Amino acid sequence: MSIFLDSIFSSIALSHFMVDTFNASRPVLLTYLGLSEWEIALFSTIYIWTSALTQPFFGWVSDRTGPRWLAAGGVLWMTVFYSAALLIPGKVGLACLIIAALGSSSFHPVGAVQATLRGRDLLKGRETTATSLFFMAGQLGHFIGPIVTGLILASYKIPGMFIVPIVSIPIGFTLLNQLRANHPHPKPSQSTHVNRAQAGLTFIVVLALVAAMQSWAQANMVNLIPKYIKDLGQGATIYGSMAGLFMGGSALGNVFGGHLGDRYPKRFVAAGVLFFAAFPIYLVSLIGWSWWLYLLVPLAGALTGAVHSIMVVFAQRIIPGGMALASGLALGFIFSSGALGLLYTGHLAEMYGFPFVLTLTTGMVLVASPLALFLKEPKPLPVSAE
Repeated sequence: MSIFLDSIFSSIALSHFMVDTFNASRPVLLTYLGLSEWEIALFSTIYIWTSALTQPFFGWVSDRTGPRWLAAGGVLWMTVFYSAALLIPGKVGLACLIIAALGSSSFHPVGAVQATLRGRDLLKGRETTATSLFFMAGQLGHFIGPIVTGLILASYKIPGMFIVPIVSIPIGFTLLNQLRANHPHPKPSQSTHVNRAQAGLTFIVVLALVAAMQSWAQANMVNLIPKYIKDLGQGATIYGSMAGLFMGGSALGNVFGGHLGDRYPKRFVAAGVLFFAAFPIYLVSLIGWSWWLYLLVPLAGALTGAVHSIMVVFAQRIIPGGMALASGLALGFIFSSGALGLLYTGHLAEMYGFPFVLTLTTGMVLVASPLALFLKEPKPLPVSAE
């Protein structure tokens, strides 16, 4: 699309790809370092919450100081501390990896706002499409990151992993240059606060419920499907590809949902894709191992992923405060609620089996679907730049 020819948007998107490549390499790297399953789960939860729960703070700072140093600085911060984690063995190295998560936290709310603003300017107001393309870039990082990490570790071991931070250095400095104007994010006018007040607490509560169930459903699928396929007797190549196919489908679905969300009422789009997501998820729970999984798993990823950018744009419009603060609150809540839900369903999987969890996941999206219909869309709000 033409928006990728815009230097600012393309730099933001490429940086998002790089940040989430770092994030997605973590489970493979921890496995290679010999951590147990429980240690990996615990460390990953700490990592995700470190990133998720600090995003509102970085969004708040960005709304007041501009995006340049928090966006580009986030990429470079991850570069430094990820490299330190590779250099330093033991618990200190793992601590550096957690500190690196703050770079992801710094980048995400700022990047999401920049993508939304470029969509307003360059795509004639189709901000959801632009936001979905931004998130697609990150999801492609989640798709490619584990594959690249596995290949590098198999061939070059830990020293080879320095390829990743080396690649990120010019990306971070390019973004630093592209955002040199450092324009503060636009702030809502007085009439905006009135419109937000009219939307009411109910809208925010429903939005939180839908976002939480969507995130929880995705976390169940991407984290538990590989183990499920392994327990069905398939090798690492197959169950590894299933995780990649789910995230690849989610990336494509995000763009599809963003496009439809700009053409039709977002609540109907969200309700529709969540309803249809129930079918492939439930079929996966029934059929066991089958070549049909190569179709059903990415289809489940596409339909659940199609809601992501819609939820973030809703949050940017309705949550009081600046756009980056709203993005940070939304993304932080989405990531942390998915991680928290996964801790519970992981326990259920051990007790009752993965098909039970997939049936529960089917119920989640079926509950979220009608709830999404209550998200009557706020009108685009007037803004005044400082």
